Amino acid sequence: MPVTSEANSTWTGSLIEGSGTVAFSSSNLGTFPIDWKARSEGSSTTTTPEELIAAAHSSCFSMALSNALAENGTPPERVNTSASVTFKPGTGITGSHLNVNAVVPGLSPEKFQEIAEGAKTGCPVSQALAGIEITLEATLA
Repeated sequence: MPVTSEANSTWTGSLIEGSGTVAFSSSNLGTFPIDWKARSEGSSTTTTPEELIAAAHSSCFSMALSNALAENGTPPERVNTSASVTFKPGTGITGSHLNVNAVVPGLSPEKFQEIAEGAKTGCPVSQALAGIEITLEATLA
């Protein structure tokens, strides 16, 4: 059965001078501010569409990798993934870099790399991002 996830954003004003908020239907976390300055220059206090994509990519990849490791007979104790999504004004989203560190008893680094690459390819968010370069750094703790 398909599951639909929702978010809602509100924007006021022009692209450059305007601002808005984004909220997730699944949480009571409230709204998160969004604006062009944060998107084009970076910010530690205002979210961006790319940060939201990074959250989706890192969480999806962690789930895909955890599943692939369990299917290999080597379930992980821990998987920690960060995703860095790059946005270039005038061009758009140009890439997503996954950096994963995991604790997986009984697994060689070589086999971990192989499984991590497969999870990168098989992750549904990676598949949705097929139009950009996706890179991966994978290490065992």
